[in-house]
Amino acid sequence: MLAIDRLDDGIAVLRLSHGKVNALDVELLDAIVTAFGEVADAPAVVLTGEGSSFCAGVDLRRILISSAAEIEYFLDALSRALLTVFTHPRPVVAAVNGHAIAGGCVLAVATDVRLMSGGSMGLTELDVGVAFPTAALEIARHAAGSRVQSMILSGRLIDPAEAVEVGFIDWVVDPEDLLDAAISEARSLGRIPAETYELTKRQLHAPAMAAIAREYEIYDATVSQTWTSGRGRVAISSFVASLNRPRS
Repeated sequence: MLAIDRLDDGIAVLRLSHGKVNALDVELLDAIVTAFGEVADAPAVVLTGEGSSFCAGVDLRRILISSAAEIEYFLDALSRALLTVFTHPRPVVAAVNGHAIAGGCVLAVATDVRLMSGGSMGLTELDVGVAFPTAALEIARHAAGSRVQSMILSGRLIDPAEAVEVGFIDWVVDPEDLLDAAISEARSLGRIPAETYELTKRQLHAPAMAAIAREYEIYDATVSQTWTSGRGRVAISSFVASLNRPRS
């Protein structure tokens, strides 16, 4: 589900390996939280995926067979996992090896530095018919600033070059060089004194964290209803059905 490799210099490489597209379910989200706890002593972390996708987002088929209480738990687990990555005190570098869509896109941009070798990125929640948890929206806003509005409202999928323009990705790397480049960047950042890096990261993240703290109680109960209501389930079901239709 999530493999942890320790390099000779202590750098931790976390590799998502969960089904064909590393779709997010409660088990994977809990594994992310656990794994980041296990590598708390690493000078830096590299997060990547197995196969053709970094992470294709929420396992919507699993959502459709879940109760309202299970969906609410899942949304809490999603926010918890994203914040675990976003607030990790040491450097976190994403080696985005393929598609990073919806929750998978937010997972990628929750890291400090993002390298990408192929695939597409996008924030497709509104296409599905559901709203963003506060933590996910603010993490995406932290990465893309004012550009995040058009990405959310359009639901567009973009290639790696445009992902750099938007702010989701820092630079594009050839697939065969991706992991080595990410590890090199992690090593470079890992040489910064731990206390200095953690403080600077907290300063950079302060606006996003303040917004999350301020808005969570206001919005997230209503966000949950867009996932659990009858209308929400119909929207999710229609979106999942559209994925199975042949493209013209």
